[in-house]
Amino acid sequence: MKLLTLNCHSWQEENQIEKIKYLAKTIKEKSYDVIALQEVSQSINEKNVFNNIKRDNFALVLLRELEKIDVSEYKFIWDFSHIGYDVYEEGLALLTKHPITEKYSFFVSRSTDVRFWKTRKVVGAKILYYNIPISFYSCHFGWWDDKEEPFKIQVDNLIEKINKEEFFFLMGDFNNNAFIRGEGYDYLIDCELYDTYKLAQLKDDGITVKGKIAGWEKNKQDLRLDIILTNKPLGVKYSTVIFNGINKPIISDHFGVEIEI
Repeated sequence: MKLLTLNCHSWQEENQIEKIKYLAKTIKEKSYDVIALQEVSQSINEKNVFNNIKRDNFALVLLRELEKIDVSEYKFIWDFSHIGYDVYEEGLALLTKHPITEKYSFFVSRSTDVRFWKTRKVVGAKILYYNIPISFYSCHFGWWDDKEEPFKIQVDNLIEKINKEEFFFLMGDFNNNAFIRGEGYDYLIDCELYDTYKLAQLKDDGITVKGKIAGWEKNKQDLRLDIILTNKPLGVKYSTVIFNGINKPIISDHFGVEIEI
């Protein structure tokens, strides 16, 4: 099984369409089973296509680019968590080639006001992977020391919602540097979760953010914010950072993470 997580920074990138096309080309090459995307936006004033999906929804545009290169097996789920930059509905998505048997979308923040930019949701799906049910969650959390929306409460709310008896993965931008001890990353691991990066037989430095980005304006360090967690001590063949200028060109302010189980 191959997984990818990426914070898309959607519609904030220069040459955005070309970067979407490159992401589609990479998905075709790698043939991921499940893809978790964060900062998946659509214009508030754009026309609805179906359900709550609008014409310029980043995930929908990506799916159409995949279809142009003869990749038609992916389906996606999406929901929005808050208004971004005053003009976008910013949300999260999951794409998969496998049958979806259940869909999830729920708030993990204290706030449920979509007009507040710190409001956070998690989007998830249960799929059948060759008749094995597995749940996947696309996550984008706040910061450890945020007084309005503390990371710890968001994680607690997520863990409360998940059926811990089931096989699951948490994928995404956790906005907590995994290199720092005693904060968000350690809190996640203390929730009886396994970091697939630590389980991997082959791995790189794991760095997914370099320098200043939105939300980390004063940052001068290399950060590992984007991770894939699971509740089973799996055999992981590799964990590799992608779209970092070394392994594929940069297409977002975050690099992605791909693993093979």
